This record gives sequence, C-alpha cells and structure tokens, in this order.
Amino acid sequence: MSSNELIDILSPNSIAIIGASKNPAKRGYRSLRKLLDDGYSGAIYPINPKESEICGIRCLPDLGSLPGPVDLALVCTPAATVASVITECAAKGVRGAVVLAGGFGEAGDGGKQLQDAVLAAARAGGVRIIGPNTSGMFNTHKACNLVGFSDLRKGSIGLLSQSGNMALSLVTEAQANGHVGLSTYVGVGNEVDILFDEYLDYFAADPNTNVVIAYVEGLKDGRRFLKALRRISPEKPVVIYKSGRTCAGRDSAKSHTGALAGEYGVSEGVLRQAGAILAHRSDEILPIAEALSLLPPLRSRRLAILADGGGHATIAADALCERGLVLAPLSEDTRRRLATVLPPAASVANPVDVGGGTDTDPSVFAACAEILLQDSMVDGLLISGLYGGYAVRFSEDLLAAEIDATNLIGAMPRRLGKPVVVHSLYSALQADQRPLPLLEMRRAGIPVHSSLETAVLCMQALAEYGEVGGAFSASRPKRAGNGGEFEQVLARCRAEGRRVVLEHEGRVSLHDFGLDLAPALLALDEKEAEEAFLRLGAQPVALKIVSRDILHKTEAGGVRLNVLDVASVRSGFLEIVANAKAAVTNANIAGVLITPMAAKGGVEVIVGVVRDATYGPIMMFGLGGVLVEVLRDVVFRALPISRNDAFTMLGEIKAQAILDGVRGGAPVDRDALAGFMVSISDLVEAFPEIDELDLNPIHAYPDGLAVLDVRILITASSTTRSVEKQGIEA
Repeated sequence: MSSNELIDILSPNSIAIIGASKNPAKRGYRSLRKLLDDGYSGAIYPINPKESEICGIRCLPDLGSLPGPVDLALVCTPAATVASVITECAAKGVRGAVVLAGGFGEAGDGGKQLQDAVLAAARAGGVRIIGPNTSGMFNTHKACNLVGFSDLRKGSIGLLSQSGNMALSLVTEAQANGHVGLSTYVGVGNEVDILFDEYLDYFAADPNTNVVIAYVEGLKDGRRFLKALRRISPEKPVVIYKSGRTCAGRDSAKSHTGALAGEYGVSEGVLRQAGAILAHRSDEILPIAEALSLLPPLRSRRLAILADGGGHATIAADALCERGLVLAPLSEDTRRRLATVLPPAASVANPVDVGGGTDTDPSVFAACAEILLQDSMVDGLLISGLYGGYAVRFSEDLLAAEIDATNLIGAMPRRLGKPVVVHSLYSALQADQRPLPLLEMRRAGIPVHSSLETAVLCMQALAEYGEVGGAFSASRPKRAGNGGEFEQVLARCRAEGRRVVLEHEGRVSLHDFGLDLAPALLALDEKEAEEAFLRLGAQPVALKIVSRDILHKTEAGGVRLNVLDVASVRSGFLEIVANAKAAVTNANIAGVLITPMAAKGGVEVIVGVVRDATYGPIMMFGLGGVLVEVLRDVVFRALPISRNDAFTMLGEIKAQAILDGVRGGAPVDRDALAGFMVSISDLVEAFPEIDELDLNPIHAYPDGLAVLDVRILITASSTTRSVEKQGIEA
C-alpha cells in the first residue's frame, strides 16, 4: 500500500461503526459520541440490527445496507466474528478496518487461528487492517477520534504505539504541557496486516506531521522498519522509545503483542544507525519530540550557556558535558561585546553568568542571547536560572521588559537558524501560576523546562538529529565469483552437510575480500606439524585444534601458544588432539592449525556478525578476548555498514579510551579497523549463507591489526545432508 492509500484510511471521509451501541460503557457508543462532539464532518454509519438510531443518527442493520464504499470501519465486535465482518467489508468496498478486539495472536494457538482467518479475509478482499488488539486511532486535523481520548489538541507530532496506556500517558502529558499538540495516532496492535514501516511512510507524507513518536515493544519485520526509518529520518525526526531492555521486559512484550522484542543493545545500535532519536525514559519522550518539532537541529555540538547565577551555570556545564555536548569557545569579539552590556562582576567566558546584570533590566538577556548566537562558534543557546520570574522575584515593574526580551529571544531560532532552550525554576509552578513571560516564550516556539537535565536532554536530541545523515547506502556488493575459493569452501560444506566452516577455510573468505592474514598451515599429523613449523621459519607459533565439533578451542584444551621448537611442536600436536578427543567424544578432527604468534601489545577487540531474528544481519564490535562475554562492552549496527558507521561504533564502546592508548601507549589504527569492518560487512552481504561470523580476538595495533581466530557458521538451509565424519580417525 502506498502512503497515499493509507492516508485515505487514516484521514477518512466516511466511517462505519460495526457494533454501534447505546450503552455508554461500550466503544461502539463512545466512538460515535466522540465523532459527533468533536465535529467530524464526514459520513457516519452506525451498524446494529437491533437499533434504529443511536445519538440521533439512523442505524443500518448490516454492512450490506451501506449506500456505497466507506473509507474506514471501526470493528467493535468480538474476535470470533471479525473474519466474517472483514469479508462483508470487502463486499461493500470498505478500504480499511480498525479491529479493537483482543484474543488473537497474542492469546495462543486458538487466537493465532482467528488472526490468520482475519488476514486471509482482508487479503482476499483488499481491506487493510489496523490491529487487531488495538486501542484505535485518531486524526486531530480531521476531527476523527476513534480512541475516545478527551480534549485532544491539534498539533504536528504523530504517534505510533504498541500500548494504549503509553499513548494515553503521552496524551495526558501533552495536555498538562498546555502547548503540545498531536496530529495522528495509531495503536498498531498485533500488526496482522499494516506494519510499523507503512505507518512511518504515512507520516512521511502527512503534511500535518513534522515529528513522529514511536513506542516499540517488538517488530514483525525489523529490516523493513529500518528501511522506512532511513527514508523518513532525514526529513522528519523519529523519536523512539524501545521497551524490553531486560529479559522480563522482553518476555512481557512478546506476551503483549506477539512480536519479538530482541536484545536491547542490538535495537539501540541499529535504530540510531537508521536515524532514530532514542528516548531512554518514558518521561523523556514528549520533551524530546516537542523540541524537535519547534526548533532547528544543532549544526554541531557546540553550545553557549547564559545563566543568572553561578550555581546554575556550573550545573548546566556539567550536564552538557555528560550528554556529549561541548561548551563553545567564545571569540574575543563576543566576550568584548558581552562586557559592554554586563556589569564587571559578570563572567563573559562560556558559561556566561550575567552577574546580577539582569536583576534590574531583564532585557539584557535578549542582548546577550543575540551576541552569543551571532558567534560563529556557537550553534545553540541554553538559558538557565530564574528567567521569566523577575517580576515575581524582584519587582512587577520588570514584567514589560521581560516580555519584550521574550519576544526578541523567541524570534532568534527562526532568524538565526540556531535553537534556544530555556530552563526556568519558575516553570515548576502549576500552569495557571506560571509567570506570563514563560507562557509567551513557549507560545513563541521556545521549549521551557523546570528541569535543567531535561532542557539539556532536548539539546542533545537536537544535536543527534543534526548528525542524521541523508544518504543511507544499501547497495549489495557482488560475490567474489563462482570460481572464488570461498565459493568452493561453501560448496564443500554443503556437500558434507555441515554448518561449521573450519578455521583454515574461514581464512579463505577474508582473503577473498582483500584482507591480509598471517600465514596458517593445516597439519594432519605430528610430522606435518613439524614441517609446517619449519616452513614458517621456525619462529614461535600457536597450535589450534580444527574440528567442526569444537567451536570453543580453549575450553577443550585445544590451543597451545608460544611453541618454540620442533620437539614442542610434535608433543603439542599430540597433546591438543588428545585433549580434544577427551573433551568431545567422537569429535571429528580435521587437523591442527599452525600459525605464527602475533606481535605483542595491541588491544584485543572482537568483530562479529549474527543474523538477528528482528533486524537480519548485524555487526558487533567491542573489546574482545576471553572476557568478551563478561565485559559485554559491545555495540551493534545493521548490515551493510558504511565507513562512518564503523567509526561511530569505535567511538561508542564504553572503554573506547583504551583504543586511544593508555599509560603512554600509542592509539590503535582506527582507519585500519574501520576499513576491516566494512570489508567484513561486504563479505557477509555477498554471502547470505553466512549465519554467524566471529573474529575474536583481533589485535589492534598502531599500524594495522592481526586476526587471531576465525569462526564461521553457515545457515542450516545451506547444508544438504547429515554430517559425515571425516579427518583424523579416533
């Protein structure tokens, strides 16, 4: 369905209410009453064979009595009736249906059968389904409210939610704010038909929406969602709150919607990569969306702080730095101009403390704001303190000057293209008690917050959206070629019915994509091990067991490091083969891999790829080695990744300072790491047979890197017959 077709459903000119009722407690009544009270101008058709009229509107006995096609049906009947209702809708040309009832896919096998029947009826008749198990939808600009929320304010923020209670929470918060308005809301429910990504495309085309909020528990098709997110995010910000950070949360999400919640760390990485602005607490969602709907994005992370007290100036500076924002260095000219309007006690360095200069003349705020925003190094302004309350704190005579300053500051974001956010302690008052200058500031389009941390959070969101790229390349690289060595490896795996690509085979895949690895020789017995050692120049070597049945070599006693001479090579070979046989009964052992020891030093990192159930192939990067599962300092991105994605991943791990060198050590070669990660992305994109890839550890050096271990699994569907035992016999 195109976005224009979905607009016909979400901005309907005619609505049929199936299961309309005179009972005020039922949705079939409340929805009808709400349409009438809100002044919906389209045609309304209540359907109930037992009633002649409801709320003064003539009732029809059935869908067959409709006078013609209808844009949207609200289905208020039980789950068991819905499939037949959808069939009747199709016969009358109904374009879409909102199915309220639960008891479908989220309710077990019986509900899944009902859901399948509804989908089959919808597909057969060309009816698009919102839900089922949904709270409904509203479109404030159409006065179409099929949820029943009261006192909805028209606005430019769209809302998608898998939870009706979360939607109600945000609507209630918007009402308390007094200024925020919403455009269209959809409770996506079980997504039996219309998926999240189609709703994103609708909002991308909706002229009444300039920011989208999405509360996401799980996704039916994560790859499609990411593609839609990439399409909309360069044009309209999308604020996502992704629940399911914990195992308990993920289990709850699955039982709620039947969708896979997925690992939160994976979701966080891939959603950011696609341009989403993430909220990490439910009370952050609306302030972030409000700021993005009102203000231009930050061109950089450089900000100025304008405060009327040293305490707030210091706290604001700390909060900015903690959020990854930067105090802009002020030019000499800016400091000179500030000094001309502020008293000697003021601080004209950033953060700027007016030093009492506004106590008798609040208009000084506007003069200082203008000077700061005209500085080319300043891309945004945070005002912090008691702004708006000077007439309360000092004298009512200051009210006019403060309102004049408010009007001047309110016009600056549009005129100068730089955002301004206000933190005022007086904003904590009830809405009807807030000072007039704060109300005027918000009417002018400047967010005002009682929490300094929330104000800084809004600036962070504006910085993140300013960094959203407009170009997302999803081009698929060509395969290495039918004659490529790795093609032969995969053919051998398929013929032998095995998923495990042996390490020496896996190294071939990296070589095919232009990645240099240290030489490695496979030995089938101790004599070949000795010969391999000599061919490698009799330098210190590592011995590693090679077996499709042993993926974790160290735990099986299958690794020997820093082996120095022929005798040790021979004994080491025999020892690790014996260890492997003892660790895994009847293990199929292909041999022992002999490789030179890696150079000392460097940082151990890991690069891995798995096929996530929600998002498809994803890359992981982080600190590696044997403690990788303990440290869990890793980040994720969906494939394919760009070079910019790779550099961003390097900068996101918690211990990234280690990459820059510690205790006088040299930084690692980030260029080499980023290029390597892009090549691995290309490899996995070119060979969809790769199910998992684990390169751990990789030693990252100041002048390159060394891959010490390669583990690749291919998909089960890539194999053709059961594993046959080959290699060294027990």
